[in-house]
Amino acid sequence: MIDLTMNESVLGKAVGLAKERGIVLPTIAQQRDPSLIPAAMVDRLRSVGLWDVDPANLFRITWQNEPVEHGGGFGPVNYIELPSSLTGVDARIVALVGKWFPTGAHKVGAAYGCLVPRLVTGQFDPVSQKAVWPSTGNYCRGGAYDSALLGCSSVAILPEGMSRERFDWLKTVAGEIIRTPGTESNVKEIFDKCNEMRRSGEDVVIFNQFDELGNYMWHYAVTGDAMVDVAEAVLGDGDRLAGVVLTTGSAGTIASGDRVKQAYPGSRLVAGEALQCPTLLMAGFGEHRIEGIGDKHVPWIHNIRNTDAVVALDDEGPMSILRLFNEPDGIAYLAEQGVPAGIIESLPLFGISGIANMLGAIRMARHYELTSSDVVLTVLTDSVAMYGSRVAELQDERGPFASDDAAAAHHRYVLGMGRDRFAELGYDERKRIHNLKYFTWVEQQGRETEELNRQWDDPGYWTSVQALVPEIDRRIEDFNAEVGV
Repeated sequence: MIDLTMNESVLGKAVGLAKERGIVLPTIAQQRDPSLIPAAMVDRLRSVGLWDVDPANLFRITWQNEPVEHGGGFGPVNYIELPSSLTGVDARIVALVGKWFPTGAHKVGAAYGCLVPRLVTGQFDPVSQKAVWPSTGNYCRGGAYDSALLGCSSVAILPEGMSRERFDWLKTVAGEIIRTPGTESNVKEIFDKCNEMRRSGEDVVIFNQFDELGNYMWHYAVTGDAMVDVAEAVLGDGDRLAGVVLTTGSAGTIASGDRVKQAYPGSRLVAGEALQCPTLLMAGFGEHRIEGIGDKHVPWIHNIRNTDAVVALDDEGPMSILRLFNEPDGIAYLAEQGVPAGIIESLPLFGISGIANMLGAIRMARHYELTSSDVVLTVLTDSVAMYGSRVAELQDERGPFASDDAAAAHHRYVLGMGRDRFAELGYDERKRIHNLKYFTWVEQQGRETEELNRQWDDPGYWTSVQALVPEIDRRIEDFNAEVGV
């Protein structure tokens, strides 16, 4: 669980560093509802760029940033509704937009959710200890950025096969970058590097997104509330929230589905993964190209008992649609099909995993035969800004992308999508997936079988994490009072 035991001697060092750097920490409540942010901080942000390494940007860890690169304020949750001319289904697919977070991805929030409980309790010393961020991409970027804002040393660990843009940007903020073998599915190699660092005697704190319940807590509270806000905004009389579809990497974002299902009990929660690495669907393994998801294990923080279905997505789909959305002939083809100009202008908001989320939502709509009265929620984790090199690689590998290629990609991977590779989960199927946690977390990583069983048997396990938000916020307020900025 999230440990809130106080270490006063270390806490004093963290307070001193924050005072020296003029740092004020936002509460989770302020990240959920930026109207709670003090006017003085809002004014300060008017002169700060969205990606600037400025502690004020901690307050921009929210879904409600004004969608501008510099000096923006706050407004409603950023989202986009996809038309049937693009998706080929009657259901209304609505996606929250992650591009307008600092670093251009919502994982900066998950990193904050893992970091801040340890910071305000004195369990992490930002003066002398290194913050280690193991990840398959955006989480370590968010962690390195949060560390830079706080003025502490960071180590970003990610597979060597991730996109060039991630590494290029990390060089500007991370204290150290460690490249582990492989790509998206090679998470054990990341865990092995973390364990090696622990054994080496280095003074490090590992913030592992795959088992840190702060990741679950932040997404439940902040992303979950943002989804509820969007649902309230788009649902009309007679409409129904059919559910939430999210691909799983660390299984942090899918915690938002727990919040949505509390607000809309009839909705469903669907977990997506790559067909080439179908761990949830069939205990499978393999390599794939949907960066940041599908990691040959079940994350510790995934509340499997509350997951209603699993969908497996061929990784060729997101790669082909990446070209459709970003090549001139692809964009021209979509315009000819009647896709509105405003949507075409928004296509750069889709990164590879965002495209996968869209495809998963379409598959859900087809499986359940959803209508125009049904709304499906998902997330665009990041944007094409993280994948320009991937587009260039595809151009080099496959040659030009002409109008015929655009039509083929759209019809094969979107309009022609079937109902296959979608499994509704009953009790036995959920228990089977949950039990897979044993092999990674108990046998390999030293977690307790008792806690694994509590995750399944005791609903209070998850609700107790959800209920920690007010107490963590109180600790943040106490920290800020000690800093006195």
